[in-house]
Amino acid sequence: MTLRETLVRVEADLAAGRVPLARQRLRGLVSSFPHDLTLRRRLAEVYRLYGDTAEAGRWMYLEADRDADETAAFEERYGSPAWRMKALAWRGPEAKASTAFAEKQLTAVRTSCAEELERLVDWDDPASYRDGLEEKYEEAPSEPWTVGGVLAGIGCLVGALAFVAIWVVGVVALFD
Repeated sequence: MTLRETLVRVEADLAAGRVPLARQRLRGLVSSFPHDLTLRRRLAEVYRLYGDTAEAGRWMYLEADRDADETAAFEERYGSPAWRMKALAWRGPEAKASTAFAEKQLTAVRTSCAEELERLVDWDDPASYRDGLEEKYEEAPSEPWTVGGVLAGIGCLVGALAFVAIWVVGVVALFD
């Protein structure tokens, strides 16, 4: 499917209220065309429909007219430069950016990551900044339990027990 066809489907999905499908299509497009800032902007608009300011900030990070609150939320969620490099999903040199602002932002993130890790890092080599990701992951505190999470866990347990009970009854009935 071409870029144009996929964008037509994204618009049809949004018009029909299928926001998760539109988001998924746009994420695929950004992955395939990481240098297309228009796709990133459109993905940020979809995340705004969810009210997810951090993800909207993530996909608008390379735009000069980005929202300061969204940018701050993105930088807070992806606290280290290594996490930001991974989150921005850029490939290739910064010079491939279509605007001077985007090139400056990408260079700043890569430079910060290199300074923090005390070695060169490269957008095309995630292994070059992976150590920065692992450290951040190990330090992340676990989230407290929520009522919704507990109820979901209990529901899964009940469903699994019901499945096993039906299976046992079926096996017993098979041999009677």
